Order: sequence, then structure tokens, then C-alpha cells
Amino acid sequence: MMKSPIRILRTSMVVGGAFLLLGPGAVFSAARQQKPEQQPPAGIRATPLEITWLYVQPSTTSQKMSQIQIGREMAVMEKSGSWLNVEANIDTEHIGSDMDRPVIGSETAPPLSGWMEAKGIVATNTPDGDQILMGAAANEEALASHPSGPANAANAALLLYTRLYQMFPNSPLAPQARWRAADIQWQIQKADVSTLPSSKAQQPYLHEQLDGTALRKVIKMYPGTRWAALAAFDLIDNQLCGQWEGSVKCPERESGIYEKYAERYPNGPRTARALFEAAYREAVLTNMYTIKGDKSKADKAREQCRALAKALEKQFPHDDYTWRAGMLVFKLDQGIPVIGFEEG
Repeated sequence: MMKSPIRILRTSMVVGGAFLLLGPGAVFSAARQQKPEQQPPAGIRATPLEITWLYVQPSTTSQKMSQIQIGREMAVMEKSGSWLNVEANIDTEHIGSDMDRPVIGSETAPPLSGWMEAKGIVATNTPDGDQILMGAAANEEALASHPSGPANAANAALLLYTRLYQMFPNSPLAPQARWRAADIQWQIQKADVSTLPSSKAQQPYLHEQLDGTALRKVIKMYPGTRWAALAAFDLIDNQLCGQWEGSVKCPERESGIYEKYAERYPNGPRTARALFEAAYREAVLTNMYTIKGDKSKADKAREQCRALAKALEKQFPHDDYTWRAGMLVFKLDQGIPVIGFEEG
């Protein structure tokens, strides 16, 4: 059972995920103005795997110009021995709907031109460059999940995944890289929005909506794939209530949303979870209607929970979500309340 590629992030900017450690005072704006697409200048597209110094001349004794961060876009103009003359983007890259556009030559601040050591640089002509970038991005993602990991690991992972599908668009790893970049971007926004008072509002339309452009692009570009299914599951976040506040409308509507997802992606990597989320909400509705004295609706919700649990048992017999759904049915049959789980 594949888990979301990032769950705990530490970053100096805003970071995301269900259990993230957030930097203070971080603000993310999901609304981004589209820029006209521009091609990088002549040269070989490249990116560093480590923080790398840019020098005025090809020598470590030369004046240092700037540090180029992991995953930044560069264009290699020429090579001299073990040194590369590059144009490198050092400005803040936008993490929004235009994140997959080339940015060299289109940033507010122009790229810097200088020299850097060639070691640790992956270019479009690097043998197995796509695999190297995938490994580097996955490593940064793992570091981001560690409580003592580097502060910028989540952003480095996002940029490296972005570089992979930009530099190697025909790589078999490109669809996964695009999904992972989009998911990290989504989790970054989600964590930031969760700090706003409006995130607790019952109705979804009262929440700050997350920018799902990158996720929708994954669905459009790779329909019917596991990456499309993963992207579609993320997008459900925009449709969920903040807090249910004892209202039956939220779990009723959300149960339907998860059931429709499971119907659309019957064999997806999030289908078992979607069926469980629907079953859980039906179990909660059973309790809610029982408290209200509406036996007819309580019985209907109980049977729907049972049906969803059976669907899980048939389709995913060895999945944790199947066993958890079975536990819900057992509790309902025993008259044990299940409204102990986190709502929304």
C-alpha cells in the first residue's frame, strides 16, 4: 500500500502535509499569475545536487558570487576542465500553477552567470540523469520526513522532481516525478491554509481553496494511471468540511465524495482508503441518527457501512483499511460509538 510520498516536512519556507513542522510566520499564496513561456538560453540544461558556490572565475580562489541551491535550474554555456560556465537561477522559484514552466530568463531577478565546479551537477546529457535526479529527490524527501532533517529538504525535493520531468520529459520516471512535485506543492499549501481561522469553517466554500492546477495537469497528462488516481485523491481536500459541528450534512456529503472516487478509480492506490473513509462516515452517521432518534436513517447508514466494509473485504482482503472497516462494523453491532476518530 503506497503512502503519500511526503508526510512530515521541515522547511524554512511554508511546508505541507498532515503532520508537518511549520516555520513561523510563513505565508503561501496559491494564486499565481501565469507568465509567458520562455525557453532557457542556449546551453545544456542542468541542476546541482548539492548547494554549490558560483565564482567569477573558474577557481576556488576567485571571488564568490552566490550559492546555488539544490534543484535550481541552470544552463551550462561551456566547460573548461573540471569547471562549468553557467547561467543559474537564484531567485525564489514560484511554487504555484506555473511551477513547471522554464524560469531561466523569466524571473524577476535575472540569472547569474559565473563558474562552478562540475562535480555534483546533473545535465540533460548525463548518463542515467533521470534516475540520478529521482534518487536525489527521493533522498531529500526522506530527509524532509526526519525531525532533524535539513530545513530546506522539502523544497529541494520539489525542485529536483520538477527538474526531472522538465529535463527528461520522455523518461519513464517523468509521470511519477510530476505527481510527486505536485503532491509536495499541495501539502505545502495545505499546511499553510490549515493555520488560517477559516480552515475550521464547516462549509468548504468558506475555506481558502488550494491551487490544484499541478494535480489536474497530472490527471490530464496521464489519465487512467496510478499517478492520476493519486492526484485525484489529493483534490478531495478542497471538498471536505473543516469541522462537522455535529451536522449530518458533512459526513453524508463526504461519504458520497469518497464513494464516487472509489467508483472512478476502482484499482487505484488510494481506493481502499477512500472506501474506508466512506465507511467511517457512515458509521458516524449511524451514531448521529441514533442520538437524534431517527432509527430508519440510522439503520440505513449502518447497512451502508456494512456494504462498504464487504466491498473492501472483497477487493482488498489484506489491507489495513479493510480490517479497520471491519472493526467499525463490529462496534456498530455492539452499540459502541465510533465518533472518536478525527473529523474531516
